[in-house]
Amino acid sequence: MIGWYVHHQGRGHLHRAAAVAAQLGTPVVGLSSLPSPGEPFADWVPLADDAGHPVEEVTAGGALHWAPRGHDGMRQRMARLAAWVEQARPAAVVVDVSVEVSVFLRLMGVPVVVTAMPGDRTDAPHTTGYTVAERVLAFWPQDVLDPPWLSRLGDRVVHVGAVSRFDGREPAEPAPGTAVLLAGGGGSAVTTEDVAGLRAVTPGLDWTVLGGPGDWSADPWPVLSSAEVVVTHAGQNALAEVAAARRPAVVVAQERPFREQHRTTDALHRSGIAVGLPRWPDTAAWPRLLEQARALGGDGWARWSPGDAARRAAREIEAVART
Repeated sequence: MIGWYVHHQGRGHLHRAAAVAAQLGTPVVGLSSLPSPGEPFADWVPLADDAGHPVEEVTAGGALHWAPRGHDGMRQRMARLAAWVEQARPAAVVVDVSVEVSVFLRLMGVPVVVTAMPGDRTDAPHTTGYTVAERVLAFWPQDVLDPPWLSRLGDRVVHVGAVSRFDGREPAEPAPGTAVLLAGGGGSAVTTEDVAGLRAVTPGLDWTVLGGPGDWSADPWPVLSSAEVVVTHAGQNALAEVAAARRPAVVVAQERPFREQHRTTDALHRSGIAVGLPRWPDTAAWPRLLEQARALGGDGWARWSPGDAARRAAREIEAVART
């Protein structure tokens, strides 16, 4: 049995876990405060909310990211994890993502596979979390994004490329004149005014807005894969889905800890995969930026998303579980 800790923020961690779990030949048990999605998980262990009421002294003197002192939810969460480990005796657990969970599980003798995150992860907690891991999976290509702090971990790091729930799915028929804005579901910075401005200066495009001030779709693939051009934030799940669709794109970084989206956007821009921006631009710039994206095209996304990253990740996880 393999466990998979799924962070509750946004939807990307869950989508990635499900895509890789479907490729594993071993039953996978989800561990999360998110509700169970059902298949492909063999079981789901619900964890208590660790931020449900006022918290204090959350970093344990700078050694950790989130360990609120005297918090009932945190105590219940770790007790549930410990009870599950004692009962299930997992061969390995994938942690996506939590330094505290990684260290806790490793202290219980469980081999841990940690998913890397882009950005400047040189602080003490991240260093500890990556150090205790048997394997660190980077869901992007090394030739596009290769932060020095990650390469120092040597051959424990494996770059598998981006994983999308849509890998291998046939795209919809092209729909010229349509465009998609992926505004984000994990704390979007895109406003209603931003969207109105974008629409105003691109009268030839019919925009679908997903996330943020727009709608939510359980299956954005038909509109995404048929769009003439896409504007997206730089979260890993959104990028994986745009990459799977091979759509021309403008990628706009949103503020996240450790400059996660900014480092990713810079790498995409330098590599010529997409037009990358550090912030939402002036409204008047949109026609030029979208034209630049069209000129780049979408084929460059094959570097970011090889299409078989879930299988690659599954092989690495199974190798750790066999040790």
